[in-house]
Amino acid sequence: MTAYGHWIAGSWHTPAKGHYPVVNPATEEVVGEAPESTPAEVADAVTAAQAAQGGWFRTDPRERAAVLDRIAGLLTERRGELAPLLQAETGATMRLTSAMQLPVTAERFRRYARGALETDVIPLPPQPVAAGPLAPAGLIGAAAVRRPVGVVGCITSYNFPLVNLAGKVAPALAMGNAVVVKPAPQDPLCCLELGPLCREAGLPDGVFNVVTGSGPGAGEALVAHPGVDMISFTGSTAVGKKIAESAGRSMKRTLMELGGKGAAIVLGDADDKALKSAIGAVGSVWSFHSGQICTAPTRVLVHRSLYEQVVTALKDYAESLTVGNPVDNSTIVGPVISAEHRDRVEAYVAGARDQGARILAGGIRPQVSPGFFVAPTLIAGVRPEMPVAREEIFGPVVVAIPFTDEDEAVRIANGTPYGLYDYVFSADTRRAWALAARLRSGNVGINTAQRHPETPFGGFKESGTGRDGGSFGLHAYSELQSVVWPS
Repeated sequence: MTAYGHWIAGSWHTPAKGHYPVVNPATEEVVGEAPESTPAEVADAVTAAQAAQGGWFRTDPRERAAVLDRIAGLLTERRGELAPLLQAETGATMRLTSAMQLPVTAERFRRYARGALETDVIPLPPQPVAAGPLAPAGLIGAAAVRRPVGVVGCITSYNFPLVNLAGKVAPALAMGNAVVVKPAPQDPLCCLELGPLCREAGLPDGVFNVVTGSGPGAGEALVAHPGVDMISFTGSTAVGKKIAESAGRSMKRTLMELGGKGAAIVLGDADDKALKSAIGAVGSVWSFHSGQICTAPTRVLVHRSLYEQVVTALKDYAESLTVGNPVDNSTIVGPVISAEHRDRVEAYVAGARDQGARILAGGIRPQVSPGFFVAPTLIAGVRPEMPVAREEIFGPVVVAIPFTDEDEAVRIANGTPYGLYDYVFSADTRRAWALAARLRSGNVGINTAQRHPETPFGGFKESGTGRDGGSFGLHAYSELQSVVWPS
């Protein structure tokens, strides 16, 4: 079992406050020990990033691209070493870890290796300008140029620690920023392992730093530090609001990817193909990382003519899934991240039952021990105003709600504080396209839960602010500077 230090300025630093244990959610055994941060150690990381950022920005973009590409290559080479640690600290199934977590992390670094070579200059047509008190008349040329923000504080989520880190760090580095990463407390070890890997790839010392902590103190110190120019955060809306309040005191830029309560709307014209897609998409709430994903379609809104058919199919789907040890290849549903989170998910299900809802599948803790397991749960008889239908649960729980017409479906779908990812299933894609325009959601999938990697990703309402993904990620980690000259 390894006791890690903070990764600051290209080397390990022994934590002044010692360590805390990182626990495997499936076995309840300690995987390793992560460092506790003090505000002084966070400040050291910020200082290192400030000192390194200017030189990194002045590095030829081709070299920045080469470094990011080498990071991707090393991640691929070391997947055999990293996968068991990543699986153990997250509790994800080995299939998900090997097929999605590590490959997507590497691909994000490759994508932004290409991104480092994208133009950062937006030419503007010359404009004739009349004489004024400041300057004579003339033909004035101009360009808008993207410049790095500076030092970016990246606070990441526990569900996909490396994927989420790469989605922030890779575009930030491609634009010439330096970063200080504060991973989620539950599973920071692979994020720490990325430090020496980045150094081996040729990233200058201080451009990438990692500090950790078991509580909110490290993140709060990072957000409040005057040397941090931007905060990129993925996590709950409640924490995001606190970060926004703190960041606003110094007018820091923020990128917030917050909670979701996705609606999968199954229209009455859905044919067999659309229904199959809908069942698979909604079933992913159970089968994909135990529902610990903000884009999950955790509400299925079904036209009354198809409601019983869809609910029956979903009940069969949920009951067919194997819950158990995530390193067993037959397992589909692994644990949630902690005992505290398991208890929180179970409390939502119990609350729905007490309010008159019907638990059609799950609702009883699986007979799997040790570990923090929640059975795939399907709830019917749910009213839209119930907490289970309005609040993010972040677990393997789906609520089914019938509707009569599109207007009612839109009201229910838009009737939560969130607006991250919704879905429409219909035999008529033109109709689904028109309905998407009525949804207050940053993303809409039509007959699919698949993602497009180049789309802008982010949410409406309390699901966040800003967009990343593809070239939009480069925009997110840059400031626009206007440069003007006489032609």
